[in-house]
Amino acid sequence: MPAISEDLDRRTYLYSLLMPIMNKYVSGLGEGKAMYLLFVKAETLTNSGIPVRSVLTSYYKSPHFLHRKHDLYNNYTSPDEVILCPDSQQSMYCQLLCGLVERQHVLRLGAVFASAFLRSISFLEQHWCDLVNDIRIGKLNSNVTNTECRLAMEGFLALPNPELADELEEICGHGPWKGILGRLWPNVKYIEAVLTGTMAQYIPMLEFYSGGRIPLVCTMYASSESYFGVNLRPLCKPTDVSYTILPNMAYFEFIPLEDGLRVTDDEEVVGNDKLVSLVDVKVGCYYELVVTTFSGLYRYRVGDVLQVTGFYNRVPQFKFICRRNVILSIDTDKTNEEDLHNSVTRAKKILEDRNHILLEYTSYPDTSTVPGHYVLFWEIKSTCEGVKPLDPQLLESCCISVEESLDYIYRRCRAHDKSVGPLEIRVVEAGAFDALMDLLVSQGSSINQYKTPRCIESGLALKLLNSKVTASFFSPRDPEWTV
Repeated sequence: MPAISEDLDRRTYLYSLLMPIMNKYVSGLGEGKAMYLLFVKAETLTNSGIPVRSVLTSYYKSPHFLHRKHDLYNNYTSPDEVILCPDSQQSMYCQLLCGLVERQHVLRLGAVFASAFLRSISFLEQHWCDLVNDIRIGKLNSNVTNTECRLAMEGFLALPNPELADELEEICGHGPWKGILGRLWPNVKYIEAVLTGTMAQYIPMLEFYSGGRIPLVCTMYASSESYFGVNLRPLCKPTDVSYTILPNMAYFEFIPLEDGLRVTDDEEVVGNDKLVSLVDVKVGCYYELVVTTFSGLYRYRVGDVLQVTGFYNRVPQFKFICRRNVILSIDTDKTNEEDLHNSVTRAKKILEDRNHILLEYTSYPDTSTVPGHYVLFWEIKSTCEGVKPLDPQLLESCCISVEESLDYIYRRCRAHDKSVGPLEIRVVEAGAFDALMDLLVSQGSSINQYKTPRCIESGLALKLLNSKVTASFFSPRDPEWTV
């Protein structure tokens, strides 16, 4: 997406609205610190020298963030040098260490996305012994090699603190991890992250670690294309979040959707007569978002499906419903049906070269592990006489092929950010997809129009396919990815 310097002004303006809104509902937020786990992504340059980086990385490296004025409401536990560390594992280690040292002062926990926050808590679960030892002896672990990180952390570990280390060891080592966030940070008032859309799948795990006693807050709606709105009722349930559009962020138009979520026009170009302006949307109706931005996007289809829930004064409020065509997402990756199909098509040629054919497939984003990962259910048939067990190396090669064919963002999440786990292929027994069709038809699908869904979300269909699994294979290495 094209970006101009004024975009940072608009982002800063949006951020400046968040704490005044929160102060209406939560008191005393200026009396402590925020442990927000913030990370930069790898970046590159075009041939002409223009930086290519994520929107958040651009913001964190800008004067708007680095030279921000002192603000009691945005007092972070982590030094900027730690946030800007290009190694996400070292950055995560140091940010958690800062948060533990400042545990009595932390009033807010969070990350941009729920997936990143949970990945950090899982990291804490694996490395708490090292973190506690650093606090006990007053010295940073030698595995942190980044010079800027080490210099920035000297102030946090100036002296040994065995008393704090004993407290943390008692909490992490001798009790259940359910509700541990409230025990580690006893004064925390809420957890902030994006919790709508595909991030909603992480709410149960957040409630597990928080014990269901810490409010989950989603404050704003933004994307790489533009910044859209804020949540004026931040303490509502994540499932009830509606965003109030900020008309000065971009020029907003909408494509009406029929039959709930069916798009009226599947073509890339939508006629002007089908676009609805911001002031003409109707409560209860569904729309696809279209933006014209200050940085040069003209009537760009963002792909977000929204439902109008009401108005704040005369400004519409929208509930985020889903992302059009995206069927798999764990972190910032967004894989649509076409990309998945092309990846599977490439991988199945490996099967065909070894006298096997792929009869049918579907997928599932498994977030029961941290990090989550893509799961493909495959029904495979041998073209040779006699039944031979599948060669594990053959299926592992298929896993690699699928991952290598997915887009740049997925491969970065896998190879660099480590925010997505290795892809898994679960081979199902013969007739599994016939059983799936029988199940879905019994639930109301038309047998005449039935098509195998390319993504299974949850419920009985997922339970059925898992009951038919005969073998499981994971990608043995990261996909190729270069900055």
